[in-house]
Amino acid sequence: MKNIPIAVQMFTLREECAQDFAGTLKKVAELGFDGVELAGYGGLTARELKSILDDLGLQAASSHVPLEELKNNLAQVMEDQKILGSEYVVCPYLTPEQRNEADYKALISFLNSAGEECQRAGLTLCYHNHDFELETLSDGRTALEMIFDDTDADLVKTELDVYWLTKAGEQPVTWIKRYENRSPLLHLKDMTTDEEQFFAELGTGGVDIEAVLHAGREAGVQWWVIEQDMCRREPLESIEISLSYLKSKLLQLAGE
Repeated sequence: MKNIPIAVQMFTLREECAQDFAGTLKKVAELGFDGVELAGYGGLTARELKSILDDLGLQAASSHVPLEELKNNLAQVMEDQKILGSEYVVCPYLTPEQRNEADYKALISFLNSAGEECQRAGLTLCYHNHDFELETLSDGRTALEMIFDDTDADLVKTELDVYWLTKAGEQPVTWIKRYENRSPLLHLKDMTTDEEQFFAELGTGGVDIEAVLHAGREAGVQWWVIEQDMCRREPLESIEISLSYLKSKLLQLAGE
C-alpha cells in the first residue's frame, strides 16, 4: 500500500510565521511532517524558500493562491511552483461578493482556462471548498456540485475540506467517493460536537476521520493536509496532536 505523505497548511501557523517564518518551518519539520501546504512565502522568494525546505527535508506539497493572484499573475504563480517543486496550485477561497450564481459560472470558465495552463506547465489546479458552496442554486444543484461537475475533470481537481463539508450538513465520505481519482489533496480537520461546532484537533471531535481516511485512500489521495483554522491551544500543540492521531490511524489502516 502506498504511503501517503502528510502536510500541514501553514495558515494554521500564520501568527508564528509572521514572527519567524523559517523558524516555524523548522518546528514543523521537527514534529515529523513530510511537507507543507503554503499560504504565502513569508516574504521570501521561491528560490529562498525552496532552499530552506530542502535543508529541513520538507516538500512543498501545494500552494494556496488567492483567486485574484491566479487571475492577474498566473505565469509567475506557475513559475514559483516549479521552483518550489510543488505540483498543486489551489484556489482557496471566494470573497462574499463572489458567492453568487453569475460569479460561480464565471469562475468555472476561469478554472478551466487556468487549469489548462497549469496542465501545460506540468502542474495541477485544485479548488478548495468551505461551507458556503453547499448552498443550493437555481438549477437545484449546490454551488460546489456545479463547480466540479461543470469544470473539466482532467483540468480542475478537488481539495475537499472535511470540516466544512460536515459543517454544511454533508457526509465527507460521500463527496470523496463521488470525486474519486479527482481528489489529490484532502483537508483533514475535526469539529467539536457541541452547538459551536468549533475547529478541533483530529480525533477529538465528531468527524469520522477513520472513514475519511479509508475513502481517501481508495480515492487516490496524494497528500493528507492537516489544517486547523483556529486553535484554542497553541497552534503548534494542536497540529502535533492531530499529526500523532493521524499517524496512529494510518498505521492501524496499514495493518488491516
